[in-house]
Order: sequence, then structure tokens, then C-alpha cells
Amino acid sequence: MSLPPEKASELKQIIRNHLLKMDIHGRIREVLAETVRDVQGPAHRPLSETDFLHALQRRGIIEDVMKDLHFTQEDTTDAETGSPPKPATHFVDKNITPLKKTNIDPSRRHLYVQVLGGKAFLEHLQEPEPLPGQVCSTLTLYLHFRNQRFRSKPVPCACEPDLKEGFLLEIRRDGTGEGSKMVDATTMLSLCDPVHLVLIRTDTSGETELVSSYFLDWRAVLGSPSGKTCFAMELMGVGSECKVPAGVLTVSLELYPPLTETLSAAVISTQQSLERQRTAEKERLFLVYAKQWWREFLEIRPSNQSKMVKIFAQDENGANRPTCSYVRVLRAGRLLESPRQAARFVSLLAHEKAPMVGGGGGGKQEQWCSLMAFLCRGKGDCEDHAALLCSLLLGFGLDAYVCVGTKAKATPHTWVLTRGTDGSITFWESLTAHRYLHRAIDPDAPPLAPQPKPSSPYRTVGCVFNHQTFLANCQPSDAVEICVFDFQNQSRWKAMSEEALKSVCAPGSTASLPPLPPLCAPSLDPAAASNQLELEMRFLVSEHRKDLEVATVWDDHLSYLLSSALSAYELERCTGVSCGNEEFQDAVRRAVPDGHTFKGFPIHFLHRNARRAFATCLRSVFCEEIVCCRGDHVRLAVRVRVFAYPENACAVWLMFACKYRCVL
Repeated sequence: MSLPPEKASELKQIIRNHLLKMDIHGRIREVLAETVRDVQGPAHRPLSETDFLHALQRRGIIEDVMKDLHFTQEDTTDAETGSPPKPATHFVDKNITPLKKTNIDPSRRHLYVQVLGGKAFLEHLQEPEPLPGQVCSTLTLYLHFRNQRFRSKPVPCACEPDLKEGFLLEIRRDGTGEGSKMVDATTMLSLCDPVHLVLIRTDTSGETELVSSYFLDWRAVLGSPSGKTCFAMELMGVGSECKVPAGVLTVSLELYPPLTETLSAAVISTQQSLERQRTAEKERLFLVYAKQWWREFLEIRPSNQSKMVKIFAQDENGANRPTCSYVRVLRAGRLLESPRQAARFVSLLAHEKAPMVGGGGGGKQEQWCSLMAFLCRGKGDCEDHAALLCSLLLGFGLDAYVCVGTKAKATPHTWVLTRGTDGSITFWESLTAHRYLHRAIDPDAPPLAPQPKPSSPYRTVGCVFNHQTFLANCQPSDAVEICVFDFQNQSRWKAMSEEALKSVCAPGSTASLPPLPPLCAPSLDPAAASNQLELEMRFLVSEHRKDLEVATVWDDHLSYLLSSALSAYELERCTGVSCGNEEFQDAVRRAVPDGHTFKGFPIHFLHRNARRAFATCLRSVFCEEIVCCRGDHVRLAVRVRVFAYPENACAVWLMFACKYRCVL
């Protein structure tokens, strides 16, 4: 028996309310704690799902749940009003990620982070409660802890959002050869990695906005006799609003299995204080060194004052961090296969400049984002793109650097540079994945000597850096076209001390350095997304032609033939090599009869909003000619291909085509 979606949602809501009423989470936690203690012995046998279900049955919890749960048969319409029943929920998450079942290993320590709800999100104070079935803006919470990432279900935006989720984080010590041992309280106290929480707002059109980025020190739970602690967590805004509270989340922390011996609050606070002092001292010494280094740089020549040398940059929380700390060696595992595919992935993350209240007189608001915030939001400024691309290229073994400078009209810009073993220099534009081979012009060459033409859009470069190197351009001119990227030549590039940079930028060097999150595999089904978007586009074309009082006849075979062209376009964007065009042209010639004309219009998007895409297409004269085509024996075709990348970044290719008989 299958239920309609609205009835299924109502049934789920009834069951959920019943379980909350019974305090099922508390009862399950009690059974889990007892079962873990029972199975903990010399053998350390893993606790399976079957063992846990047997324990619940022995305690009679499953029987209690089923005994009190009653369902009554209801008609599809209200008997008195004749209207259909209201759906039980206001919001349906279309991007549902299936939960993976996992066995709880009683020999490992886990931290259960439970979000119990939000309050005081005053920005949504005036928002009316959404009507049943109404599309509304949502809030989603993302977590990262020691290479583990999680995401909550989206909930409607409200002054008191219903953010109620639980996340089970495994606590282990890496790099010591003791990863399989259960960590004790002292070991956990030495783990200063915070739980990074990122709150994202998504509006009705799918646009995302970073609400807050918070680093939670979870070690207070180590001093709780019950192994559990609960507290309110004030989230601050981001960027220009980093001093303004965004809202409050109530959070509960619990250790599994509980500690046999807890730590005193004084020991925990002393450890945290020592870490803060050590971090503050390292940052102070680096700041003293950076000031001295800058004075020496200015003494080389006065014109260096105007060069774009970026030693520090503010993150989303308004904290000043060395720019080198934004770049790390990032390996994508099996998710990305080559440096060029990595560049393609980064270019699919949308470009958006940091928002500025009041316009700021035309200036540029500066906000570099931590990698976790950038990935969760799915868009950012050119600095975020360049830092991510440089990190990925370093992971692929290239000698990569972020360049800070300007492009046309003296617009500040960042891009990526790689140096080959033969000394060749390649520029990578992180926003488009375009690559440019740099050949410097020799200003001392004779007037008639042949000179290379500038191929890149970049005008000046002030400095370059990566995770362990910072170099400022001290050549007479900072123009890219005459710049020589010989980093070993101290008369051209002034380097910072690698030891000084390592003291504040190396992983684990300071407690204030955000941990590096792994990339997430796409949860999107490309075939299903392509089919859905194609059906929506067909509907929009048919409705548009109906308004023009023109019939619409689709040619499914021609639509299918367009797939090879779209696949070739994406392959060319990834590799820079064009292939498959001959086969596509041959197939189209066979599908279009003699005396008929074929027209095609391909276009590329970074989103999957059909109406936005169709409106954009109609702005093109070529596309409008196809969509509004009139004539004899007109046949229309449309094909959509969605290519999924890590973090659910999408390359969406769309092609409209038509064939018709020529009538003179």
C-alpha cells in the first residue's frame, strides 16, 4: 500500500509527536549506556544494530511504543467542510540524504551533540508563520569535527526555529598509532579541535546566505559527573555584523560511553587558558615580525607602498588571520580526478562579493571565508575561490600559489599561479577555470625585437603566497606582463621567514586556526535531476508557445541526440580538449531530412531553477528564434544534462533545438 506524500508526512508527524511525548530519546540513551557497559569486556565485541534492538525488546520499549500508538481511518476530505486535510508540516526537504546505518563500536569514544532548538533569531521576528504547503525560507545547520561532516534537516525560518537534531561524532586521536584505542579524559583534553557549526539561510529561490560561523569548545563535558552537559550558545553574525548576535541555540553534549573518572573544572579551564595564552603569544610574535618585515620592504623602494601586499585578511567572524592560513594541502580522494577537474569544480561555486550595508561608497567589503563556511554556503568572493583552488592544486602535487593583484580597470582580484619544473608559469582563473600561459615581456629588449602578447586579463601582482610561503613583489614595476616569477631571486621577490609562517599557519600550530574540512561527495542523482529539469523546460516551452497560439510537437529522437553535444561541452570545460563534435554533426545530418533546417542553442548554468533558466534563455535572440519557431513541419527538441561535483556543485547544460521545412 502506498500513501500520497501529504498523508505520509502527516503519519510521520503523528509518530514523531508520540515518540517525543514518551521521551523515547531519553529511554533509548539509558538502554544504550547499559548495553555498552554490558558488552564492554576483554573482547571488546562491537555493538551491532541487532544487539541493540534485542536490548530494546527486553526492556519492553518497543512494545510500549506500539501499544499506545493508535491510527484512525480518515477520509481524504473533511466531513464537515469538504476540504482536503491540511498537511502536517510546513516544509518538505527535496534534497533528502538517506541516513547511513552504522554499528556503534563500544571500544571507541563518541560525542553526541544534540541541538534542542533555537530562539532570539530577531531578524525573523516579523515573519508570519508559513501556511501549510507554502514555500518558505529555511535554516540549515552544518557541523564539522575532525574530518567528520554532518548536516541538519532544513527548518522554516522563525524567531524560534525548530532546529532539533542529534549528531554522533567519533573522538579519536590521529597520527599516534593509537587510533583504535578508546581515548581517555586526559587525551581528550589535549584535543583542541573545536566543533565548527555553520548556519545557512536558504531563500525561496534557492539562494544561500551565511548566518553564523561558530567554533564550539566541547571539552566542558569532560568535567560533568553524568557525562552530559546542556547550555545556550549565542551565535554572532558575520562580516560587518560579526559583533551583532544572530540568535541562540540550546545544545546538549554527552559522552558515550561515560567517563569512569571525570576532570575537574579547574583542570579544564587551566588547559584552555594555556592554549589561549600560547596562541596569543605566537600571534603577537608574528605580528612583531610582520611589522619589521614590512618596514624592510618599504625601504627597498618607496613605490612598494602602493603595491597590493596582503599579509593579513579578515575572516567571516572579523578575526584577522595571516593569508597563508587560508591555504592548506587539500586532497579530494576519489571525488576529483585531476587538477583541471578541480579547477572546474571550484568554478562551479557561484561568485558573490561580500555584502555591504549602505554600499560603502563603492568600496570593496573585505571578507575571506573559512573553507567550511565557503563550502556550506556554496558561493563566495574571488579570494575564497582562489584559496580553495590553490589548496586542491597543492594536493595534486603542483607548486601552486595565490596571487593578489588587479585586473582591468584596477579592480582588485586574486587568482592562482603554478610553476612547472621547467620554469613555465601558468595562471589559473578560479572563477572560470581558464588557464593562461605567462610569457614575460623583456623591457630591455631592442625596439624591433618580437615580444609575446599578454594572454591573461591580469594587470598587476603585489604578492603571492601558499600554505608555507609568502613573497612580495619588489621589482621596479608590478605589471604582470613584465613580471619575472623567479621566486629564488631575492632582488625580485622578498620572502617572509618560513619558520615564522609555520608558527601561526601550520596545522595545529594555534588553537585559533580553523580545522580543514574534507570535501563531501555529491548526494544529487544527476540522471533524476536532468529528467526533472527537462520536463520542467518542456512544460515552460509549451506554455510559452501556447500564449503565442502556436502548436508544440516534440521530437524525442532529436532530443536524445543532443546528449552527446552536451557531454562534449562539459568534457571540454574539464580538460580543455574538444572531442565528439564529428559524431554529433553526423547524427544530426541523419536525423534532419533533406529540405529541412536545423537550429541549436546550448547554454550553461550553475543552478537548477527552471524558470530562471528559461527567462535567461529567452533574452538571447537565437534561443527565442528556436522556442518561437513557426513554419512547416516544425519539430522541437530540448535536452538537459546535470553534471554533479563534490559539495553538490552542479554544471547544468541545456540545449534547445528545432528542425523545420524550408519554404521559399
